This record gives sequence, C-alpha cells and structure tokens, in this order.
Amino acid sequence: MKKFWYIIFVAGIAGLISSCGSEATTQSQQPQAVSVRAIEVNRKHVTGLDIYPGTVVPLNEIEIRPQVSGYITKIFVEDGQQVSKGQKLYEIDRSKYQAAYEQAKANLKSAKANLERVKKDLERYEALDKKEAIAKQQLDYAKADILTAESQVASAEAQVRSAETDYNYSLLTAPFSGTIGISKVRLGAQVSQGQSLLNTLSSDDPVLVDFVVNEKDIRRFSKMIKNEDLADSTFSIRFGQNDLYGYHGELTTIDRAVGRQSGTINLRVEFPNPNRDLIAGMTVNLQVLNQDIGEQVTIPFKAVTEQMGEYFVYVIDKENTVHQQNVELGSKVGADIVVRGGLGAGQNIVVEGIQKLREGAKVRIDA
Repeated sequence: MKKFWYIIFVAGIAGLISSCGSEATTQSQQPQAVSVRAIEVNRKHVTGLDIYPGTVVPLNEIEIRPQVSGYITKIFVEDGQQVSKGQKLYEIDRSKYQAAYEQAKANLKSAKANLERVKKDLERYEALDKKEAIAKQQLDYAKADILTAESQVASAEAQVRSAETDYNYSLLTAPFSGTIGISKVRLGAQVSQGQSLLNTLSSDDPVLVDFVVNEKDIRRFSKMIKNEDLADSTFSIRFGQNDLYGYHGELTTIDRAVGRQSGTINLRVEFPNPNRDLIAGMTVNLQVLNQDIGEQVTIPFKAVTEQMGEYFVYVIDKENTVHQQNVELGSKVGADIVVRGGLGAGQNIVVEGIQKLREGAKVRIDA
C-alpha cells in the first residue's frame, strides 16, 4: 500500500516539472517587444522649396574682335569698366584706312566729273545729229561712253563705301551697355582681322539663370510659363544660409528638346540685376516654390526608410504592433520632410530603433 502511494507521488512531481518546463519553453519562444522611440504625426506650416543649381548667364555677351588688321593705337576703357552703348573701346591705326577712304572719295569725284563731261558731249552730238552734221557712229560712241562713265561712278561709290567701312571698323565701339572684361591686348599690339580677341563685353541688367530639370518635371514648369497669375516669389536665389537675393525671377524659356542621353531639359529664369550682384558665370542656388505650401503633414526625415526606390515608415497600431506604410514624400524642411500621401495627422510612427524592426513586430515605446 505504501508503495502504491509512493508511485502516485513521484508521478505527480514529474508531471508538475514537465508542465513548468513546457510553459517556460512557450514563453521563451514568444518574441520580445522591441524598444523604440515614437512620435505622433502632426501638421505644421511650411514653405516648400525645390533647390536647383543654376548658372548666371548674361542676356547679351560678345567677344570683341577686330574687323581690320593693324596696331592698337588707343584703348579708351579700363579693365572691368561699365560702358554705354556706342562708347569707344579700342582704336586700330587709322592712318592707312583714312588715306584709302580719302582716295576712294577722290576717285568718285573724278568718275562723276567724267560722267558729266560725256553727258555734255552726248548732248552736243545729238544736236548735230538733228542737223545731220555728224556721223551716226560718233553718236553711238558717245552713248557708249555714257554707260562706261556711269559704271565707273557706281564702282567708285562701292569703293568709297568699302573704304569708309574699313575706316569705321578701325574704331571699335560698344554694341550695347554692359561691363567690359580684362583686355587681352595692350597698346601697340598687332591684331589680325577676325582672329585676335581684344576683350569680352557682357550685359548686366537683367541677367539669366540657367538650370536643368528632369523630364518628369517638364509639365510642372510648362504650366508655370503659361500661368500669368504665377506668384512673383516662385523663383528666388539663395547665396548662403541667411543670404537671400533681393529680387525674384520670371521663367522665360524652356529649351526645345530633352537631352536624349541625359533625360533632362534646360530652363532659363530672368532676374533684375540693378546692383550687379549677379556676375556672369556665377553658380547659385535657385529656389522654386512647390505645392508644399501652408499646413502640411511633416515627420522627421530619419523616420523614413528606402527600399527599391520607394519610401516607407513604420506605423504603430493600438496593439503596439508596427506595419510598414508606403509614403509619398515632398519637400525637406530642416530635419523634417513633408509627406504628401500615405500618412495622416494623429498616427504614431517609429523614429528611432527602425533598424531592429520588421513587419508585424511588437514594440515597446520608450519615453
């Protein structure tokens, strides 16, 4: 009898131990909650800006090259000087061009005098011909002399125009107002027609800023260029963190075609430049207002993960389980970013501890 009770007691102890071990195993197999930090999504007022690198380009720019050859006898401007349209810039030795011009005018005067002489001869011959006092051949010769003299006058006039052009070309003037660059020649330098570079002249006000956008953004900018009610502040320039250019620009040009290899297109914005703050060739940050204006859903950018070109955040539900949610991103605003779609105000998302998460994971939110 004692043996029977002993067996029952041992079996009970064994069952109890087995039960405890099974419960402990089950608890150890359950995943532990991941410790994370979270925030509640909210809205705030933002001004969305897209930033594009741009290059300042003058509205007008020319290389000043001589149209005649010779020696530089005068330089009327200093390097970097602002000049007005028609202002003298350089003079090439004018003596031989002036002499050729004077010679051409003298030849023209002589040709006109000869024309007047043969005209009077023809008048006399015609009067004699009416009286039949001259041979017909002599009259024909006089008429031919008129044609020859007229062609000589026309040729002399052309020579005068050519000589005058060369003479005028020996004095180079500014074709428009702007800033002259650093001279490439000095007094006495020999220059050749159409070859020697003397200087470069650029217009100052207004100026253009060229920038490049992806072809997917073409429709956006096409609408801008057609929209007469576009905000004046749509295009602006930022030099530095707290250095904003004082004038706004206007979109004026979209290039004719998208680059076949680059998939981009060139655009051009015109800016006033009364103080000459924008210099040709300067690289600037062009700011363009986008749709993220006013109260927008914003989250810390560090809460976003990227997978295969798509963006996700981890949303926490009421059971403290996380779900990967696809989002459409907008403008960056400091350390935050605008969410244009996929997320609403009031939802809770993970901002720290993301690297330890997976879909459906349990989380423990730290303070």
